Amino acid sequence: MNKPVLDVKDVPSFGQLITLSLQHLFAMFGATILVPYLVGLNPAMALISSGLGTIAFLIVTKWQVPAYLGSSFAFIAPIIAAKAAGGPGAAMIGSFLAGLVYGVVALVIKRAGYRWIMNLLPPIVVGPVIIVIGLGLANVAVSMAMNGPDGKYSLTHFSVALVTLAATIVCSIFSRGIFSLVPVLIGIMVGYVYALAMGVVDLSGVAKAKFFEMPEFLLPFVHYDVRVTWDIVLLMVPVAVVTLSEHIGHQLVLSKVVGRDYIQKPGLHRSIFGDGLATMISAFIGGPPKTTYGENIGVLAITRVYSVYVLAGAAVLAIIFGFVGKITALISSIPTPVMGGVSILLFGIIASSGLRMLVDSKVDFGDKRNLVISSVILVIGIGGAFIKVSEQFQIQGMALAALSGVLLNFILPGRPEVTENLFEEQHENDVA
Repeated sequence: MNKPVLDVKDVPSFGQLITLSLQHLFAMFGATILVPYLVGLNPAMALISSGLGTIAFLIVTKWQVPAYLGSSFAFIAPIIAAKAAGGPGAAMIGSFLAGLVYGVVALVIKRAGYRWIMNLLPPIVVGPVIIVIGLGLANVAVSMAMNGPDGKYSLTHFSVALVTLAATIVCSIFSRGIFSLVPVLIGIMVGYVYALAMGVVDLSGVAKAKFFEMPEFLLPFVHYDVRVTWDIVLLMVPVAVVTLSEHIGHQLVLSKVVGRDYIQKPGLHRSIFGDGLATMISAFIGGPPKTTYGENIGVLAITRVYSVYVLAGAAVLAIIFGFVGKITALISSIPTPVMGGVSILLFGIIASSGLRMLVDSKVDFGDKRNLVISSVILVIGIGGAFIKVSEQFQIQGMALAALSGVLLNFILPGRPEVTENLFEEQHENDVA
């Protein structure tokens, strides 16, 4: 393990704080604003809620875990469905409930340990569900890339998407150092410049926007009535099955990068509760659900700056950016094909990360049990199967796929047991 430049509790100088915090801000920026753009939420609220959520996470984990929380891609399809069914308020209620599930899981882990959750969510269940999340959004990405504002095919718009995609790929493959961690942001910037040249950018909103501007908060009991329905619960809550596994994976990676066992101290229950609290805070003010960001873990690995004060600085900057009207308007002016081009790669990466989980976990598809579980999850999820009991009660798509996988994993014989020390197990796998 390389000696850290700044350790977890080290306090940077003011100049270091600003520079290093901006670095983390840029690392999360592209992906965090993409989620609200895709689901029709306010990008400013994504920035503000990510900052507030990160600070809440740092407090809950006793300022011991250097992590940044940005917008979660796993909730894109459920949020779109929830908004279609009951408006933005329904999506916020569902997000809050998903965060509440984190709190319940954290409480159970504190009392009973974490072995049970790993038995509930093994790679053979979570991997295919992650693939479903990515491939289930493929049509959204392609439509954004190819179609103009009228919904019809446009070669001009598709060229913007392809230039954006090419720039993102080139940056991802050939960039070195910190630039390799922000391919999405660079891709959006290149695509935006090309879109300007092609005349598909409307900057009138930027000119009219004020420098400091109050963002559009979406508050319960003020902007919408709080009413919990089975539709909302079944659309949003099962996604926590996937994001919980993602959270555990990030904590394992972060433990290796920093050289501390975060599963044991401050404990998996604290980091999961911090993640859930961030999601609940975000839902309360109108932002998308939150998750720890791999991009920012990558920044930690490259810079060897682990100071939690740097992460807190990035969170404060994100909150400030959310109140700058010019920035929010500029984000809103990004053409749809630019986001479509980035989404083609990002959604594919989500699907590929599910495949990588299966490979890294050495899942044997010669075992009929594994083949059955993954096959059922993939077809149910991508095919859009649903169970409709009534107009108010239905389980569909990703939720049904995840629940089917969990159920099959428990019913079918030959379920492997999970070892007690996850950090040591992960370390041994890396050495091997």
